[in-house]
Amino acid sequence: MTTRDTAPVRPGEELDTAALRAYLAGRLGGAQDLHVEQFPGGHSNLTYLLRLGERELVLRRAPLGPVAPRAHDMIREYRVLERVGPLLPEAPGVVLLCEDPGVLGVPFYLMERRRGVILRREVPPEYAGVPDLAARASAALVDGLARLHAVDVRASGLVDIGKPEGFLTRQVEGWADRWERAKVEPLPEMDRVIAWLRAELPPEGPPALVHNDYKLDNVMLSPLDPGRIVAVLDWEMTTVGDPLVDLGLTLCYWQQPTEPFGAFGGPGWFSRDEFVARYAAASGRDVSRAPWFEVLGAFKLAVILQQIFARWHRGQTRDERFSRLDRQVRAIVGMALARMESA
Repeated sequence: MTTRDTAPVRPGEELDTAALRAYLAGRLGGAQDLHVEQFPGGHSNLTYLLRLGERELVLRRAPLGPVAPRAHDMIREYRVLERVGPLLPEAPGVVLLCEDPGVLGVPFYLMERRRGVILRREVPPEYAGVPDLAARASAALVDGLARLHAVDVRASGLVDIGKPEGFLTRQVEGWADRWERAKVEPLPEMDRVIAWLRAELPPEGPPALVHNDYKLDNVMLSPLDPGRIVAVLDWEMTTVGDPLVDLGLTLCYWQQPTEPFGAFGGPGWFSRDEFVARYAAASGRDVSRAPWFEVLGAFKLAVILQQIFARWHRGQTRDERFSRLDRQVRAIVGMALARMESA
């Protein structure tokens, strides 16, 4: 990125640089001149910047402590990116996979570093004074999602990274099971959400690549053009299924500043209806089922945050950023209930 996006490694999340240097020495040049910083954003996998002389690479590994079964699978993420990269320019190229947990304690992989701008809660210096920033960034996000969903999963063979048949049923039941394992106290409102999703389950749409965490702060925009995506990040949960799952989750993050995950909003930014309409035009897909998918997205987001909060609650992580996630879980469940009523 152009503004500084890394920081010193957080205490307790340091890498064994001696072991890493030894591992990389026979595989990459410049390993002896290794310098490590951390990308501090995010609540899930740990991401580091490796400087090896003049070369910069990104290292991804699972978070510390016990994690949910089949979650944070860096080997799978590497394999997915290895196959998606040649088909979608926005997917970063992968460089090296380490499956040996003896090096850093868990598998990890290295990928190329892309440079761009990530929009979060404030407009960065690169975009100061750009009059149509909101419209261009809104359009870029929607059109990028449509391009991702346009990848031909059958012709490319990518269909085998998921199981399209019965995908929506497995989404509801799988995340309901994760909720049961992660909750630390009853939440009747969540029971209502799960029951509604089961009762209103829509028919399956044509399968496509599903990123499963597509949102504004998981894309990098060009420093020179906020209307162009230079990278899509965080491919950990990518699969194949009904692509409206992505649309629904993205809409959960597409909020006004006063809402639970609000960042941008107001004049110039697409409304939810404009977002859906542009996606429909760009993708050619039927979006009449969008409200159900938005409730599903809120449900999944609540479960993900509950899983992280449960790790903190059970003493499996000391990161105090996670200590208040239970409040966000309740806010998101309330959002899901509101979507149910409007649907």
